[in-house]
Amino acid sequence: MKGNAEKQVYAALDKFKIELPSWGFADTGTRFGKFFQDASAVDLGDKLHDAGLVHKLTASCPTVAVHVLWDFKAGVSPKETAKLAKKHGIKIGAINPNVFQDQCYKFGSFCSPWKKAREQAMSHCLDSIKIGKEVGSTLLSMWLADGTNYPGQDSIANRWAMLKAAYRKLHDAMPRGMQLLVEYKPFEPAFYHTDIPDWGASYILAKHSGKNAKVLVDTGHHLQGCNIEQIVTLLLHEDMLGGFHFNDRKYADDDLTISSIDPYAVFRIFDQIEQFMFDTGKDPKLAYMVDQCHNLKPKLEAMVQTVMMAQDLYAKAAIVDRKKLAEAQKQADVTKAERVLRDAYETDVRPIVEQWRKKNGIPRNPLKELRDSGIIEQLGKERNAKRKALGISRGGSFA
Repeated sequence: MKGNAEKQVYAALDKFKIELPSWGFADTGTRFGKFFQDASAVDLGDKLHDAGLVHKLTASCPTVAVHVLWDFKAGVSPKETAKLAKKHGIKIGAINPNVFQDQCYKFGSFCSPWKKAREQAMSHCLDSIKIGKEVGSTLLSMWLADGTNYPGQDSIANRWAMLKAAYRKLHDAMPRGMQLLVEYKPFEPAFYHTDIPDWGASYILAKHSGKNAKVLVDTGHHLQGCNIEQIVTLLLHEDMLGGFHFNDRKYADDDLTISSIDPYAVFRIFDQIEQFMFDTGKDPKLAYMVDQCHNLKPKLEAMVQTVMMAQDLYAKAAIVDRKKLAEAQKQADVTKAERVLRDAYETDVRPIVEQWRKKNGIPRNPLKELRDSGIIEQLGKERNAKRKALGISRGGSFA
């Protein structure tokens, strides 16, 4: 690539930031059990260390998303957590309440027929908002596991009414500058109906909640064959897209490394975002976030690999010839229009991405640097010793 294309890639990578999930560095597994790794994070300090290391290697991950139930302890000031993150060169990003793990949420949280569950969910989320304010977070990311397994189990309409009231209360409790992200999922863990099943329900809920609420698109939370980039485009033009949880899947919510199954899918999403900015001149200021649980790959390797792939795909979307594409579309030249996209996607952007990394003082190949450093093996020894010293039994909660 030469000239303008190189400038486009540099400009795109300079602004591209993607948030890492704290839970992606901890022991995780499937519904059948966990798979342990020696170098997985023992505590929040380890998670922040690992997130900071990925940012140091890639220069694109300045923030880390946290799960309140897993990452904050009673009696410890959230401001201390913010200081610890700063020590590792990052900041606390999205705040994720947890209203799906405790036993009282057996029949749901905000949509539960149990008043106690609804009250506990509200109390926890209001506390999460306070934590977000203390650590300087601007995002409250809400995903619910609420739903039912059998027809007639509960009133879908009544649950929706309770949900709208709850989200409106959360929205109004947020401090100035915080945004509520409304996530959806078509099924699991509920199998008959989920209370927020798709982008339409999220859109309605966000609109009802207030002006600081928008839709969060998780790329793994769709039925097979769903055209995700169409959803992205519609939400962009309605000014209702807040951000993404990026992962990949073969069947359902598989939480696989981004683009490990279908790289072209994420490119098509980035393409629509770039097209929106080209057409409107507006930056939608989206929150790009990773939401993956690496059970087989080493945690740090998978995260670095994810970020590198995201950088490549974002760079490819940035070099699409928008004027040439518009001409082909006006002429109804289907083949030419498709080739414009394919030409950008098939371009090997790695050399210019490596040059951008060199310019920013980071390794040309972050994954190779990580693997060659021996840090994962070193962390494995140190963290096993820490577990032994603390008497930690590996089990319990999900992350």
